Amino acid sequence: MNYRHAFHAGNFADVFKHILLVRMLDYLKRKPASFRYIDTHAGIGSYDLAGEEAGRTGEWLEGIGRLLDAEIPAEIAPLLEPYLSIVRERLESGEPGRRKPRYPGSPVLAQAMLRPLDRMIFCELHPADVRALSRHTGKDRRVKIIEIDGYTGLRAYVPPVERRGLVLIDPPFEKTDEFAQVARSLAEAWKKWPTGGYCVWYPVKSVRDVDAFFEALVTGGVENILRVEFSVRQPAPYSGLAANGLAIVNPPYVLEDEARTILPFLCDVLRQGPGSSWRIDRYAAETA
Repeated sequence: MNYRHAFHAGNFADVFKHILLVRMLDYLKRKPASFRYIDTHAGIGSYDLAGEEAGRTGEWLEGIGRLLDAEIPAEIAPLLEPYLSIVRERLESGEPGRRKPRYPGSPVLAQAMLRPLDRMIFCELHPADVRALSRHTGKDRRVKIIEIDGYTGLRAYVPPVERRGLVLIDPPFEKTDEFAQVARSLAEAWKKWPTGGYCVWYPVKSVRDVDAFFEALVTGGVENILRVEFSVRQPAPYSGLAANGLAIVNPPYVLEDEARTILPFLCDVLRQGPGSSWRIDRYAAETA
């Protein structure tokens, strides 16, 4: 596969995905019992925004760059601060206004969020990325990095011994059958661990494909699904990604209301043209 996330790190899709990921991890921390975080397509964990790849696209300037410069309303600030504090810590040096050019991917965000009693499994297939991820996460006894296909890892590592947790499934969506593979793998995992939390990131390039994906989850028996989508402009042919979404299984009970508060603000701050919008829907499993 040719996909390299370094070209897209910190863009609008990362901001959307990571804000809600941090909200879910924050909710899990409210109970004293430990939990497990599993990242099936972990990547390298940290991305150089001053590097050749990010500099070639400049996508982060219209994503995290805009958000950091935005005036955040008081009612939204507490929802964004856990995410923004982690990002700022990795962007800002000791000198006021000077930034270190690195954006934290989902493994580094989780590492910053989780408590000493919690545990993380990061699955990554590519050996070079595994080595980079190991460097970026450092020596952390809570972290286990495994060189493995993400879908194989999903089958192998659920349910976790902690019985509480969250799985992030964030594939590159370069394969034509990726939606179908995610739906099959998630349905299999859900049957093994129906009380677990699952979060799937997906691009919205074809509404028909996304609708079919959710229909496959429902017919596969998966229950309690939240569909959250966010677009920065009206999609157009050959204009790059304009919309993305999250399929969240067993979402925290507060997440839908939090998303309804956050998404209108993100539409205003990150819009790239006419048609910036958001949607939230719920799905339940089919009954015989």
